[in-house]
Amino acid sequence: MRGLEVARVLTFFSFTHEGKPYQCALVHWFSRVRNEPDEDMGLWVLKPDFNDDGKPDLAIVHVDTIYRAAHLIPVYSSQYLRRSLTMHDTLDVFNEFYANKFVDYQAFQIAL
Repeated sequence: MRGLEVARVLTFFSFTHEGKPYQCALVHWFSRVRNEPDEDMGLWVLKPDFNDDGKPDLAIVHVDTIYRAAHLIPVYSSQYLRRSLTMHDTLDVFNEFYANKFVDYQAFQIAL
């Protein structure tokens, strides 16, 4: 993925230090499951990162380091999904995701 990292933005915030404003985001990091894209789909498979104690691997990043949005598609299993599942829950419910490089031309060029 050309050296880019994937993270889920949990919140945006800003603060001022010594009169200078800083615009930041609290992110939950994702990592690649393998060193190459999935053989069948041709897409990178990602999973959310957790520390040894099971807590999400979080960081604060400056918004200028965010390049673009990523389109993540859940990796489905053979289990049934609950009817109450919404698009807002998917990043919390699924364990792995495909990084969709086909969402637009720019994403395709970045995620080759």
